[in-house]
Amino acid sequence: MPLTRSVSVLFVCVHNAGRSQMAAGFLSRLAGDRVEVRSAGSLPADRVNPAAVEAMREVGIDIGDQKPKALTDGAVQASDYVITMGCGDACPVFPGKKYLDWKLEDPAGKGVDSVRPIRDEIRARIEALIAEIDAL
Repeated sequence: MPLTRSVSVLFVCVHNAGRSQMAAGFLSRLAGDRVEVRSAGSLPADRVNPAAVEAMREVGIDIGDQKPKALTDGAVQASDYVITMGCGDACPVFPGKKYLDWKLEDPAGKGVDSVRPIRDEIRARIEALIAEIDAL
C-alpha cells in the first residue's frame, strides 16, 4: 500500500558535513516529496566536506549548496525516523521515534577516492530505507 502521509527523516552525524549530508541528498533525490528530509550535527562544521560534495556530484546530486546545521530537540521531535551516524550520546531520545544507528566510516579528512565507497554504502542504505517507508 503506498504511503499516504509524509514521513520525516533526520540524519545526524557529528559535523553534518559528510555522511548525513550525503544521506539527505540521496533521500531527497530518490524519494522526492514522499519524505521530508532533515540533517544536523552535534558539532556542525563550517562547511560541507568538499570530497563528499565531489563524490555526490559524480552521481548527479549537488550538495554543495548545503550548510551544516546544529542538532536541535525540535528537529528530533519533528522527525519520524532519526538516523545517527556516529553522533554518540549527543542525540536526544524521544518516545515514538524510530532510531537507527548506521555504522559508517567518517569521510572527514579523506579524499574523494576514499569517500566513494562510503557514498555507495549510504545509497544502498537509503534504498532499503525507502523500501521500508513505502511498505508503511
